[in-house]
Amino acid sequence: MKISTIELFHVSVPLKHTFWPTWIPGYPQTHNNFTLIKIITDEGIEGYSAGTAMGTERQGLGDLIGGYLIGADPTDIDSVQGLLKQAGSLGWRNFWIEPACWDIIGKSQGKPVYEILGGMAKPIPAYCSTGEMHEPERRVDELFAMRARGFRTAKLRVKNRELKDDIRHIELIRKGVGDSLVLGVDANQGWLVTIVDKIPAWDMERATEFAKACRVNDIQWLEEPLDSKDYDGNAALKRMAIVKIAGAELNYGWDEIKIMFEKDCFDIYQPDATFAGGIAQVMKVIHACREKERAFTPHTWTNGIGFYINWNMALADRRNTLPLEYPLEEPSWVPEFREGIIDPVFPDQDGMLQPFTKPGLGFEINQGLLRKYGKRFFKITETRLKLKIIRQKGIKAALSLKKRKESQQR
Repeated sequence: MKISTIELFHVSVPLKHTFWPTWIPGYPQTHNNFTLIKIITDEGIEGYSAGTAMGTERQGLGDLIGGYLIGADPTDIDSVQGLLKQAGSLGWRNFWIEPACWDIIGKSQGKPVYEILGGMAKPIPAYCSTGEMHEPERRVDELFAMRARGFRTAKLRVKNRELKDDIRHIELIRKGVGDSLVLGVDANQGWLVTIVDKIPAWDMERATEFAKACRVNDIQWLEEPLDSKDYDGNAALKRMAIVKIAGAELNYGWDEIKIMFEKDCFDIYQPDATFAGGIAQVMKVIHACREKERAFTPHTWTNGIGFYINWNMALADRRNTLPLEYPLEEPSWVPEFREGIIDPVFPDQDGMLQPFTKPGLGFEINQGLLRKYGKRFFKITETRLKLKIIRQKGIKAALSLKKRKESQQR
């Protein structure tokens, strides 16, 4: 089997209400934007994946990856990983593309990807992962509404300039909800963005003081209290054993995350397979968590396709008992717009995500919604790639290049 066609789409799903993500404080998000890749094999099997985007910044991506992936075997994941890493040296992070190959593998075998990875179909509890900061009184009312819909766990956000205000935030919310919900909190310091509001980065002193406040207020875990590459700082904070520390969601794959295991940075590892090295590298994290007796639950806050990819990872880990992040911030970031071009995902009345059993990554693209919200900006086939090389290099150089590649494949 080989890759015969690659198509890329800009997808932009307008939100009905403006979303104010805490990870970009002060930024009004009005659309769910992502880049969609469609890979077709010579056997006609289609695989999809998606990478988050601010807009159309990946306009030149096809020209970069086309020469790497056309003709490659999508079932040879090690080779695909190597090609994407090479292409990444010349441009964007590209590991979000790799899940499309797993989609092809699953469809070719008639099995969900998580089953191929050794997992099993099982219900998983979802936790309500908020994305904005609301006044504590409002947030308490919202959390009670989530509890009535079956959620038993929720994650808060903090992003105040002053430490005292962050502490006050969790104090008032814990007091308001009592013991009706398990709570975690995300500081979003792992990859701080201050393009609008100039929010200060946390140092060890602030992270330690906030961790102590988490313990006092029965917060079960604290995500990304320090820069994601501050390996020594995260490890030192974990050693204090004040509260469980989580991270590694956007680190650049196993090359970085293995350092976190060596230094013992986290109690909970949460790599996102659309950022942190693709499915194959996140499986290495799962295996390391088993070996080191650390917990695993993936980051999922991207888009509906990214959610399915990481849902596969949660189902692939048979021993996992932690709830899965379910991004939800009403009325702005809700399933209809989060999923965009696939069917919305909803927990049941008990807050459980019932497993999907469709082959591949588990979702189907709604072609009508893709036509409505998406615009194809790149398509390449083997023939088009050959013609492109001839135009750019000349026929003599193109033939020489073809012979050289063929000789290397023998």
